[in-house]
Amino acid sequence: QESNATNIIEERLKFLRQRLNVPFDCSAVKHQDALKELWRLAYPNRELPPLKSDLWKEMGWQNSDPATDFRSGGFMSLENLIYFARNYPDSFHRLLHKADGERAEWEYPFAVAGVNISYMLAQMLDLQSENRRSSKARVGFAQLLEDDEMAFDNLFCLAFQMLDAQWLARRASYMEFNEVLKSTLGQLEQELTIGGVSRVQNLPSFRMLRR
Repeated sequence: QESNATNIIEERLKFLRQRLNVPFDCSAVKHQDALKELWRLAYPNRELPPLKSDLWKEMGWQNSDPATDFRSGGFMSLENLIYFARNYPDSFHRLLHKADGERAEWEYPFAVAGVNISYMLAQMLDLQSENRRSSKARVGFAQLLEDDEMAFDNLFCLAFQMLDAQWLARRASYMEFNEVLKSTLGQLEQELTIGGVSRVQNLPSFRMLRR
């Protein structure tokens, strides 16, 4: 039974590595469609803009062409954002619209933050490595993967929610974004190394997420 569990984990890690290695391709119809889907999930009552439009900046892309912001996170970071919008719509919209707490004068851009979180989370979990025992967080994550093939996507949603909570608690401003992201991932890393946690839903911070 243990070798069966190991096989499941290895397969899922391999699939994650494959996802990680797909760059965003603005000429691929699948990638264009995913971007359109994200817009529809974010703004269900608004007309879909062209793939290059200043309207994308409202979602927190840095300029009128979101494709230029995917360099670090690749296509998977877009999949993560879509997963967040579909599975935790309440949290997604609260973060997108900066609905919680007293906001900074100079806020972090929502969409670009998502791409960064996706990239940094993959780094923290050392997903490119084939050694699944390369760190304590990696070992903890492997246990979560056995129970849930979407464990990375769920952790992404949790990390985003935790980041916003830390942002508010620190009364942070845009220049502090990387610092807040680092400390958020540090907190998540600690939760992953508690031991005995087999589901993302059992991590202490998970209760912050709202569907």
